[in-house]
Amino acid sequence: MTDDPPPDDGPEAPQPRDRLARFERLAEHDFRRMTMPAWLRHTDGEQRWPSALTIAVMIGLQISLPGELSIWTRWALIAVEALIIVMLVVKNPGRLHQGSPHLRRLSLALIAVASLVNGWSAAWLVQDIVLGRDTGSAGHLLASGGNVWLINVLTFAVWYWELDRGGPAERALGSHPIPDFLFPQMSTPDMAPVDWEPEFLDYLYLAFTNSMAFSPTDTLPLSRWAKSTMLLQSAISLVVAALVVAKAVNAFQ
Repeated sequence: MTDDPPPDDGPEAPQPRDRLARFERLAEHDFRRMTMPAWLRHTDGEQRWPSALTIAVMIGLQISLPGELSIWTRWALIAVEALIIVMLVVKNPGRLHQGSPHLRRLSLALIAVASLVNGWSAAWLVQDIVLGRDTGSAGHLLASGGNVWLINVLTFAVWYWELDRGGPAERALGSHPIPDFLFPQMSTPDMAPVDWEPEFLDYLYLAFTNSMAFSPTDTLPLSRWAKSTMLLQSAISLVVAALVVAKAVNAFQ
């Protein structure tokens, strides 16, 4: 009786050395994924509701503006804003983890309309103050100016959130490794958890501090569009705050 030859696995069967190399590559990939900051890799994406809630607050503030500070098509534009935000929430109510050109165009159109409404209100308020028109009592003026200032903060917060590294969906995919805004956690990763990545609250804080300090605070703009947008926001905030406060102090006297 003769011994049967060992079975031939064929030329396609992986050799032990090849299997070991593949295992090492997979282990290295998993290690890099575990140690790589979340803002550089593929993640689950952000929730839609923080930005949707901010837009809803902006619409409420726009409705509460005095009639003289409202664009003549205010109600039509507010209706457009409300319709767009409802469409965005209905089409993607959960996490923003997959890009959609159609939804992105809707999002940018929404912020553009909101910016138009607030830009008109800010320009009209500044014109009333400069030309010496009747702006009501000091309290009325401070309330109107504060309303315009706050809408300005919320509008630019959504702009930053929508544009940084291609938007929330692209950030979730990790397809843009070069940031437009350098948050402290990016430059000092040892001071932040591995799963940290910028979310809407970080962009809201960025917009608020930029409006208060008229300059970057802890977050630095890197791209030219980021610098230009922060410059515009600071200029609007400075003009509105300075003129409103000066006019209100004069009215108190």
